Amino acid sequence: MGLAFIDSPIGRLILESEDNALISVSWMAEDPAESQPQPEPVLIDAARQLKAYFARRLTRFELPLRPRGSGFQQRVWGAIAAIPFGHTRAYGDLARVVGSAPRAVGQACGRNPIPIIIPCHRVVGSGGSLTGYSGANGVATKQFLLRLEGVALL
Repeated sequence: MGLAFIDSPIGRLILESEDNALISVSWMAEDPAESQPQPEPVLIDAARQLKAYFARRLTRFELPLRPRGSGFQQRVWGAIAAIPFGHTRAYGDLARVVGSAPRAVGQACGRNPIPIIIPCHRVVGSGGSLTGYSGANGVATKQFLLRLEGVALL
């Protein structure tokens, strides 16, 4: 298992990998007390791509991903990953794609272990409302990411 930390405009991020695939991106509440281990190659690449994304030089991530979740969550995350940079989809639209209900899609979004890269910030309520975000600072972070991608917000 590998671990890396990167600073971003939305806070310090923790990247985790296993068998050279990214398994998690999360927000760090405080600086780590121990030194950072040598990251796996996928973490070096993930950090490079995230920095390019935040600098508006990258619109599509190319990384091996291995998010842990149920079959249903995997289907939802796959549908989310298909949302293009700078676009949004409503929970209801994704629910139709995966054959489920909007609330279940919302729950899967909230359990997304690889936010930003699996862009759950691009999922919005009906009419484009920003209903929530599981990352640090909630909706404010979602707004930042959508604005970074050039999405016009209500």
